[in-house]
Amino acid sequence: MRFTDKLLSGTLIKRYKRFFVDVKVNNKIITAHCPNSGSMLGLLEKGNQIWISKSLNPKRKLKYTLELIKVNNSLVGINTHLANKIVYEALKNKSFQELNKFENIKAEAVYDKETRFDFFLSNEKKRAFLEVKNVTLSQIENTAEFPDAITVRGKKHLSKLQEAIKKGYESYILYLVQRENCNQFKIADNIDIEYKKTFLNVRKNGVKILCYNCKLNPQEIIINEAVKIL
Repeated sequence: MRFTDKLLSGTLIKRYKRFFVDVKVNNKIITAHCPNSGSMLGLLEKGNQIWISKSLNPKRKLKYTLELIKVNNSLVGINTHLANKIVYEALKNKSFQELNKFENIKAEAVYDKETRFDFFLSNEKKRAFLEVKNVTLSQIENTAEFPDAITVRGKKHLSKLQEAIKKGYESYILYLVQRENCNQFKIADNIDIEYKKTFLNVRKNGVKILCYNCKLNPQEIIINEAVKIL
């Protein structure tokens, strides 16, 4: 997934009210949109190098959006809204060995009145739901972790994926690690132990767990390789 326009580089000052971030670009302080509702634990040290995009929409109050943060010499993609775009492009390019059997891809798939999954995949014989979770947390060297905050919604998605199996669907959850310095993945049970319990239960009952990391630079973000799941 290529960024539409060239990103601007600067330094992080602070994040506040969840969706606002002050950054310094060319000695000018800019308030940008922070497109990440998580805690962003471990990413928000003042002075970290950042990259922002500029919107051409004249109606937007905040003209800039935070896209990348450099942490320990590694880039991290923090824009959760890009996760599905990255995965959709990778699905079309057959980048996921486990999902190559599916020929048809539909985004924003309705499961029931209360639940949508990110993708519905199908071929002549099989139907599947795929949910995508964006991963930016790393508390242990070379290890990506999810979630970075307690997530009731995330636990519900796991349970619904398990429920879908009983209705004849295949169910997948893909943890998209938007950072290059991680070659393994685990659930952050020190942050949300209930999510960990649900994760283990649905994995035992047929929900297929996938995890891939990314290659990132200020021009594009693309799928890199499968990551070992601990």
